[in-house]
Formats: sequence, C-alpha cells, structure tokens
Amino acid sequence: MAKSRLHKLADRGQSIWFDTLSRDLVHTGELKRMMDEDAVTGVTSNPTIFQKALTQGMAYDEQIKACLDETDDAKEIFFRLALDDIRDACDVLRPAWEAAGGADGFVSMEVEPGIAYDTEQSFEQAMWIHEQVDRPNLMVKIPGTVAGVPAIEDATAKGKSINITLIFSLERYKAVVEAYLRGLERLVASGGDPSKVASVASFFVSRVDTEADKRLEALGNTKLQGKLAIANAKLAYQHYLREFAGPRWEFLAGKGARTQPCLWASTSTKTPAYRDVIYVEELIGPDTVNTMPLETIEAFQDHGEIRGDTVLEGIDEAQQLLADLREAGVEYDDVVETVEAEGVQKFSDSFEELLDGIRSKRSALAAA
Repeated sequence: MAKSRLHKLADRGQSIWFDTLSRDLVHTGELKRMMDEDAVTGVTSNPTIFQKALTQGMAYDEQIKACLDETDDAKEIFFRLALDDIRDACDVLRPAWEAAGGADGFVSMEVEPGIAYDTEQSFEQAMWIHEQVDRPNLMVKIPGTVAGVPAIEDATAKGKSINITLIFSLERYKAVVEAYLRGLERLVASGGDPSKVASVASFFVSRVDTEADKRLEALGNTKLQGKLAIANAKLAYQHYLREFAGPRWEFLAGKGARTQPCLWASTSTKTPAYRDVIYVEELIGPDTVNTMPLETIEAFQDHGEIRGDTVLEGIDEAQQLLADLREAGVEYDDVVETVEAEGVQKFSDSFEELLDGIRSKRSALAAA
C-alpha cells in the first residue's frame, strides 16, 4: 500500500499533530483512524477548541448534570470535563508515545489563559494539571509570555513536560529555549532524570502574516506580503540548531535530555490568495512538529508537495526580509508584540465564553 503524503512527511522527521481535541474525536475512534491514516502522533487542546465542542452538541450534558450534584462552579466543572478528555486522549496516543521512546505521542492541555501574565499561578496550575492527569504523555501548555518564561523553567526543573505556546517573536523564542535548558540543568543538578522530560516550542505562523500584511496593505506595499511568517519560523529553526549543539547541550544529552523541537502552530492559511498548505510545505524539516486543523490535513493529503527540508532553505533571504520590512515602515518587534497580546486575549475571551457556556448548560440541565 502506497504511503500517504503525511506518512512521507513523518518519514522526514516531522511529527504531525492534530489541533482539535474533542470528546467525539477520542470516543468515536476518529483519533485512532487519524493515527493510522494521517500519521497523527499528537493532539492539542485550547479554550477556543473546547468552547466550540461544548456548545455545539450534547456530548458533555450527562457529565455536567452529574457534576451539579457536587458543584455549580463553572471553572471546576470545566476542569472535570477537560481532564477526562485529556486522560482518554493520552491513553489512545500511548502506543505512539511508546513507539517513539517518549519523544512523541503527546496530548497538550493549556493552563487558564487568564494567568498568562502570572508566573506563580502558571507554574502551580501546570504542576496541578500534571498531577491530575497522571499520564507520561501529557504536556501542559504555558504561554511564552515574559511571565510564562520563569514558570517554564521551574516546571522543567521539576521534571514536567511543557508545551510552550503563543510564541511569535525570535527574542521570546530565544528566552524560551534558554528557560528549557536552564530547567534541565537544574533538574540534572538535583539528581533528576531528564530523559523523562519532553518539550516543544509552539511558534505561531499564519497570524504573523495576517498582521504584517495588514500593515503592508496600508503602506501600499504588496510585494512583501505573505513572507514574514515563514521567514520568522525559519530563523527560529536556525536558533534551534545552534542551541541544541555544542558542549552545553552535549552535557545534557549525555544525561538523557531531549531536544525541544519547534512546533509550527496556526498553520491553516488565513488569506485565501495563499496556497492552502503553504505553511506546511515551506516548513518541512527534521525534529519539528506541525500541528494542523482538519482542513489542512485533508488538503495536504490531497495535494501537498514534499520538496525536501524546506525549513533550511532561504535563510539569507529571511534575514534580508526583516531589513526590507523595516525599510518599508513595518516594525518587526511591534508586529510580534501585537499578535502575542491578541493571542493571549483571544484565548482569554474564549475561556470566558466557555465558562458562560457551561453556566448556560448548567441552568438548562438543572431546570430539565
């Protein structure tokens, strides 16, 4: 039987993760099908995804009704529902985790978006989620904000696997990698086993183009549109290659530590004029992850092209693009700071909508 396009992509060292965890995905066997047919070896969740799953059906009604016997707190109900989904997904993906020797097969769950700017709460909730789920193939998502970086280091130092989310800037990415390395060093110094720790750095892609393109449009400059997101990711991967090499890394690797792959997030194309699989085709490379929504998975399986390790191509041009954008009047730092703030706000708004949805369900079910 011929290999699918995504299986060929996986053969090049790129993992494929699905970006939409839901109860139906796990319980209908759809996740298992995607593992077999689409080479999916991981799945992520966030408040926006969970909010849609909760409000668009009745999958959670019985459990919400049962929860009402003990609590009517919307946030507590959310965690009961979500933690069950996460555990079940971890169990389905456990064979992928075992086959990869603990380097793949992960399920990611996010800390509350509202604590993205609180170091202590981010750390404590990440530890609590790990304790509650109690699965070796769980990653807790901590935003790569200024406040999130120390929490990432502290959680890593405690031997916990972390998915750093909402990374948009090269400077913030550098801080995230440093936090991971420092956390591993502290773990080793305390006698811990770094081989049990895994991490990914989730570098968001399409939103960067959306913001930069809007500014270029206002300036009447269309020739630079649609280029920053891919250039940004390629330059991040260059930093990855530099940091996970040399004496400092070799010492940690000798103790069993794992690298922290770049995970390309937000890879669906937001601009209809762009090729629908551009953020997959242009960011292929070893020891990377691409987390895709269903439409991108289906599109790539249908017509995606694998031209080699494209993430290694055009590095000089990527550097030059940053200079060209500055000359055109688009400030890189302001672009990435804007999309980070918007990303945190979007997830925070979704979480509040999610809690409102639980309250509405709670009232309806209590009256039934």
